[in-house]
Amino acid sequence: MSESSAEVVADVASAAVAASAAGAAGGWRRATGIAGVAIGVVAAGAAAGVALERMTVGRGIRQKARLALDSAGPYGALRGMPGKAIAEDGTELYYEVDEVDPETVPATGPRRRRLFGRKSPAPVTVVFSHGYCLSQDSWHFQRAALRGVVRTVHWDQRSHGRSGRGVAQNRDDQPVTIEQLGSDLKAVIDATVPEGPIVLVGHSMGGMTVMALADQYPELIRERVVGVAFVGTSSGRLGEVNYGLPVAGVNAVRRVLPGVLKAMGQRAELVEKGRRATADLFAGVIKRYSFATRDVDPAIARFAERMIESTPIDVVAEYYPAFHDHDKTEALAHFADMPVLVLAGVHDLVTPSEHSEAIADVLPEAELVLVPDAGHLVMLEHPEVVTDRLADLLTRTGAVPAGATVKGYGSTSTAQPG
Repeated sequence: MSESSAEVVADVASAAVAASAAGAAGGWRRATGIAGVAIGVVAAGAAAGVALERMTVGRGIRQKARLALDSAGPYGALRGMPGKAIAEDGTELYYEVDEVDPETVPATGPRRRRLFGRKSPAPVTVVFSHGYCLSQDSWHFQRAALRGVVRTVHWDQRSHGRSGRGVAQNRDDQPVTIEQLGSDLKAVIDATVPEGPIVLVGHSMGGMTVMALADQYPELIRERVVGVAFVGTSSGRLGEVNYGLPVAGVNAVRRVLPGVLKAMGQRAELVEKGRRATADLFAGVIKRYSFATRDVDPAIARFAERMIESTPIDVVAEYYPAFHDHDKTEALAHFADMPVLVLAGVHDLVTPSEHSEAIADVLPEAELVLVPDAGHLVMLEHPEVVTDRLADLLTRTGAVPAGATVKGYGSTSTAQPG
């Protein structure tokens, strides 16, 4: 990160402090724009650094470009058989299931046959868990690659995507915990995979959810889980992440974050207006903290923006404290005797690749893949790499025989909704 970018971040953090003070004085309409950016993005794990090229193009042109991308972009358009699981507190958890299609392999041509090798794969279900401020659609390319060939489950975490708002949070004013997310995943598995082997795949918060599941239900892991993939995630010590900020900047953010988050969660409607008013700045920050590739496909960048923008600010606020308390290093031992993939972008500023290396240290038999020129949303930025390694993981679990390199399948220039 450049010094000028660091200065921008420090200024944003300072603005958050000012916004908090302004709120106390009744000045929230003036302050929420910058505060919404500072906290909505910092807390979302996409904070700091502004894509300055956005500021060189007229606002009207940028708005038209966003509308064009929204109408033409195919990403997130894949849908499966819908259903709802009920969490312990009554929260409705939305999921979709893509079943195996016996006709899919012959119909898709030699490339899909080379990848999976046979018409009838082993009866394994792959359960995908998404990250913070995202949705099940973040797995678009991997879903497209596996569609109809391996049974898959995609679900939205509580208060995200199409799932209901957390009942414990809205009704009982309880904080979100990673343990609660692990319990939610168990409810989804009970509803969608009541029997048979399972491969668990989790990105960022989704990986933490998988760890929490193992911590609470070790017998499920031991008896039914045959493989796991941790993508851009962490087993703990997230309070030490600096998000690419200088020491002074990150310390400033950490000092003001608890108070500002609480205040902003109480004024969600005003803050949402501020986020909309500063959409261009917000988009630049999201791009900076989602991707490392400078020329990432604009349609993919916009797709990521839409997912993050759709997460209400009060949900951003209620989730953030859970990450500071997250520590599931000991739970990793439950995955020691199975095929494991640990994958991360080398330039991930949200959950740095060192955290993936730490997971691999605990699981020395795991395959560790560090993707150059990749950021936090590596499965969207370099989908062919992630899909290739997932295909290999499925081969190692026995779900498919003799896997092969995907060779670009799922690249942003060629993938279409299935």
